[in-house]
Amino acid sequence: MQTKINIRKERCKGCNICVTFCPKKILALDTLGKIYLTDQEQCIQCGRCEALCPDFAIRVNKEARQ
Repeated sequence: MQTKINIRKERCKGCNICVTFCPKKILALDTLGKIYLTDQEQCIQCGRCEALCPDFAIRVNKEARQ
């Protein structure tokens, strides 16, 4: 299965913007303050997280959109 979202943890600064604005609430911060996807199957690939991330740490995989 192709991933719907690619996360570059090395770019994430833990600002929490993506977590706050995800309509499905499937992004969270780990103990190091880096984002991770809690439930990939629930992702609707709306692109909000990618558009709002100030550090370009998230990419929505357009090839996985069906």
